[in-house]
Amino acid sequence: MGLIQIIKALSDETRLRILNLLRQGELCVCEIETILGITQSNTSRHLNKLTYANIVEFYKKAQYVYYKINEDILKRYSFIKEILDNELIREELYRTDLEKLRRYRESKLSCDDLRRNKVCFEEENQNLFIE
Repeated sequence: MGLIQIIKALSDETRLRILNLLRQGELCVCEIETILGITQSNTSRHLNKLTYANIVEFYKKAQYVYYKINEDILKRYSFIKEILDNELIREELYRTDLEKLRRYRESKLSCDDLRRNKVCFEEENQNLFIE
């Protein structure tokens, strides 16, 4: 994949938010959409662009699709790693997303839990709850 496609893929805030989460480890589509508070179709659209640019990879496990960062691309294009490791943390939005990810992981909820229940974060106090 060419440099221009990579830069285009990085030029969207939602895609940077997804990469910010994936930097902490692989996630299923349903986990990403829950943590970021975006729809499944929007999540998939952004993941497709990141996959097309070869920035993320995916694999299927049962009925779920898991995404992770392509470490080879980070080695080849070190500026991506620099952005993910050092620049995003300076912005409140990305720190908030990481906090939501931390609370989600601490909750021990699974993808099956997410499918059965409506799980989201209250924006005022950032609490995780199930409707």
